[in-house]
Amino acid sequence: MGSGWFKGGFMWLLIAVAAAVVLFTILSPSREPLPSISIDQVASEAKEGRIRKITVSGDDLTIERVDRTKATSRKERNVGIVETLRDLGVSEEKIEEIRFEIEGPSEWGNWLGLLSGLLPAIFVGGLLLLMMRQAQSSNSQALSFGRSRARLFTGDKPTVTFDDVAGVDEAKEELQEVVEFLKDPSRFTALGARIPKGVLLVGAPGTGKTLMARAVAGEAGVPFFSISGSEFVEMFVGVGASRVRDLFNQAKRNVPCIVFIDEIDAVGRHRGAGLGGSHDEREQTLNQILVEMDGFDTDTNIIVIAATNRPDILDPALLRPGRFDRRVVLDIPDMNGRKAILEVHTRGKPLDKDVDLMRLAKQTPGFTGADIENMVNEAAILAARRNKKTIGMAELEEAIERVIAGPERKSRLISEEEKRIIAYHEAGHALVIKMLPHCDPVHKVSIMSRGMALGYTLHMPESDRYLQPRAKFMDELSGLLAGRAAEELIFGDVTTGAGSDLEQATRLARKMVCEYGMSEKLGPLTYGHKEELVFLGKEIGEQRNYSEQIAYQIDQEVRNIITQAYDRAMEILKAHKDKLVEIAERLIEKETLEGEEFEAMFN
Repeated sequence: MGSGWFKGGFMWLLIAVAAAVVLFTILSPSREPLPSISIDQVASEAKEGRIRKITVSGDDLTIERVDRTKATSRKERNVGIVETLRDLGVSEEKIEEIRFEIEGPSEWGNWLGLLSGLLPAIFVGGLLLLMMRQAQSSNSQALSFGRSRARLFTGDKPTVTFDDVAGVDEAKEELQEVVEFLKDPSRFTALGARIPKGVLLVGAPGTGKTLMARAVAGEAGVPFFSISGSEFVEMFVGVGASRVRDLFNQAKRNVPCIVFIDEIDAVGRHRGAGLGGSHDEREQTLNQILVEMDGFDTDTNIIVIAATNRPDILDPALLRPGRFDRRVVLDIPDMNGRKAILEVHTRGKPLDKDVDLMRLAKQTPGFTGADIENMVNEAAILAARRNKKTIGMAELEEAIERVIAGPERKSRLISEEEKRIIAYHEAGHALVIKMLPHCDPVHKVSIMSRGMALGYTLHMPESDRYLQPRAKFMDELSGLLAGRAAEELIFGDVTTGAGSDLEQATRLARKMVCEYGMSEKLGPLTYGHKEELVFLGKEIGEQRNYSEQIAYQIDQEVRNIITQAYDRAMEILKAHKDKLVEIAERLIEKETLEGEEFEAMFN
């Protein structure tokens, strides 16, 4: 801080001095240079009575003649002007006719002269001092390179508590014990119990792992150290380990406290894995974490909470009891959990009376807490854009579609012919989904472009489902292929609009055969073993543990499933062709059909 103040003060001093010099130069009256004459000529003119006044300023003389003309001259140092004139033969009568004025030296001139003399010295001295400070700062930065960059949040004013976390009740119960231990450790130690030294939060992105850790710190009211796993890793070997040591030293000075390491998979991956073998810096950092976590005293109230969405790639030594004893899973919330999350994120926001949070929860299967927060924020932005004072159901439902498919693209120009094809394509999806018993109810059908899609059919489940029967997969495949079947039935040709549908259908059919054992011909077996690079965290291929003959049979089964689903969709469309035409024409007219309006067409 002192170095920064010095740099700023020195620069302001230079600016102030330069401004003073410029100001003095501007404000000082500009005078034309007067002619200079010798002191002998002054004496000669004095003898002739031509001089009216002489102004003396030090050794400088300003001569004012009787005819109002002026000149300058100089006298001998330490000799008065009167004495000088006498010595040059000017009579006393002529001297008495001359008026003499004595002027003192100008203060501004003295200061300006002083500044002009000292300014170069000040500048050079300040420059040298600045260079010395920079050298000292570089040395201190080099010494602090291995220090921890963790951010400390005190527990005096908690910003997040368990009331701000919803949809993960089981995880909150697990972490409530951590809070109780930090508040009253004697309650556990009296029974010989040991609180878990580490808690690993596992969940998909957006499920609230970081938020949960902050809530634990807020509830316990203790210091909270937060750092990302990537902040330990540097180019130089040993820096990460040094930062780990410094982090835990800071934690020990602030006990009881919580150390939160976000994205720990950045440093906690399997040692010796990845491209090129080991990675010295990352492995040394991980080794230091292992030592610090297993070296705590039993009475040290430090709890390490880490978050990751890839627990499968973490080193086994990190997950063993004594380090991360407890694993808390934050899953994607169910319907009741989504309703609770909606209540949290709509708290304090003006909502219309017609807003039904349970209905919104039913329409958002698979949404994480982050998705729901984004959805509510998008709804608030839409309401503000429409100059509304409250957030209505229309804005919230449109926000759901924006999160799923993207914003509407009203500027996209589509010809009438293509609009007709899109209408029959989406009508085919909606009709087949409506007629099949295991498909979810249709929520909305639209031919308005949204994101990359030219049109879309939303069908939402009425409740959360965790087991998927084969009959449901077959119905879903027919629903996916119904758009292409409708194009073929009405126009006698197919378009590229079904490309995404075909990709999804093929992927689902292959999973049915190779992963779920739903093939009648191949039986209840799984085929193929996926290979992953731990260092990259990506699937790089699939190891075939079956023969070429089985591979051919797998392809045939996938083809049979797709063909069977396509034929079924075509049969439904042919049997209800009049309804297909009615839905498509209504879409061409209105562009969007809500679920209630769509259902009314079948009553």
